[in-house]
Amino acid sequence: MDNIIVLDNSSSLSKELKKYNADQKIAFVPTMGALHSGHISLVEKAFEQTNIVVVSIFVNPTQFDNKEDLEKYPRSLDRDIQLLNKLPLKGKKLIVFTPNVRDIYPENFKEIHLNLGTLGSVMEGKYRQGHFNGVVNVVKRLFDIVQPDFACFGEKDFQQLAIIQYMVQQLSLPVTIIPCPIIREPSGLAKSSRNERLSESEKEEANILYQSLKIAKNLSSSLSVDSVKKIVGTIIDCSNLDLEYFEIVDPKTLQSIKQWQPGARGCIAAYCGKIRLIDNMELYS
Repeated sequence: MDNIIVLDNSSSLSKELKKYNADQKIAFVPTMGALHSGHISLVEKAFEQTNIVVVSIFVNPTQFDNKEDLEKYPRSLDRDIQLLNKLPLKGKKLIVFTPNVRDIYPENFKEIHLNLGTLGSVMEGKYRQGHFNGVVNVVKRLFDIVQPDFACFGEKDFQQLAIIQYMVQQLSLPVTIIPCPIIREPSGLAKSSRNERLSESEKEEANILYQSLKIAKNLSSSLSVDSVKKIVGTIIDCSNLDLEYFEIVDPKTLQSIKQWQPGARGCIAAYCGKIRLIDNMELYS
């Protein structure tokens, strides 16, 4: 593990990062742990930018609107580190940052209140009150600690990605956000740490999300936006999933659209049993 370092507090991380020359770029991958191949793809993308990558593992309590969801969120630090250690790191440096809540939110922590406008009030923002305020604050805090040149975020959390990009722009932060494509199971189910809480039969059922998005994409050339939304709603209603929303949105504003436009994105959220899952796909190019 010569090329991987595990640090559990911000002061140790800052001390470590000071060892590197000012002209050496740093890439950052923030995670909440329970790592899978989707996360690994983000780390690999980060290493395409530079030879120094910081991966944070921190389950952020402020972005959970459901206490039970926070308590049951999978935590597997030892396994996560073992998975990261399998990466080919010759000539590269991987720093795993595993802070606790007090380190991220010290007594003198000052919460920021960024007006997200309609970006934060639709879809996830509508159904998860306070979620994006928690996301903005933890990512800004992590950026302040790590001070990265690049940060990689997955497109599975498409709305979160848009909000992080907006935050960086509004606050004039010196970090380049790198979007990374969704990594899927062989079945098509989007990779997610929450998948660990699904039974095998539930995973099969949950794949309806991906299949619905594929159907929507295939129908976009022949049917109206409204018709496609109704068909997807019917498909989910006929399954064992509980649909929370399916929206077809402008990829930049995240506002629902009435007419097809290039880049139109289908975004979906549903419960499989007690597990809430999200997915998205570009439906029209």
